[in-house]
Amino acid sequence: MFVHTVYFWLKPGLAPEQVRSFETLANAMAKIPGVEHLWVGKPASTDRPVIDRSYSYALIVVFKDMAAHDVYQAHAIHDTFRETCGGFWSQVKIYDSL
Repeated sequence: MFVHTVYFWLKPGLAPEQVRSFETLANAMAKIPGVEHLWVGKPASTDRPVIDRSYSYALIVVFKDMAAHDVYQAHAIHDTFRETCGGFWSQVKIYDSL
């Protein structure tokens, strides 16, 4: 199993339609061959000192293996997400795990 976790800090002042586009295009990546599970969500309301809730959205994608992840990275749907929404965030952090 290969887990691709991405945290986005969206820029303040985005128009509601930009946020909807981000959500729609992020969720559309579930259609990419090899994606077993995909979740897009905002920080939960949990509040403990060890929890970082500073991000705007998390994207968690599960693949069978790294080869499926590599297909996802080169797929046109993923490219459309990055090209359309890349200007919407001020910071992005990616954590990949096996």
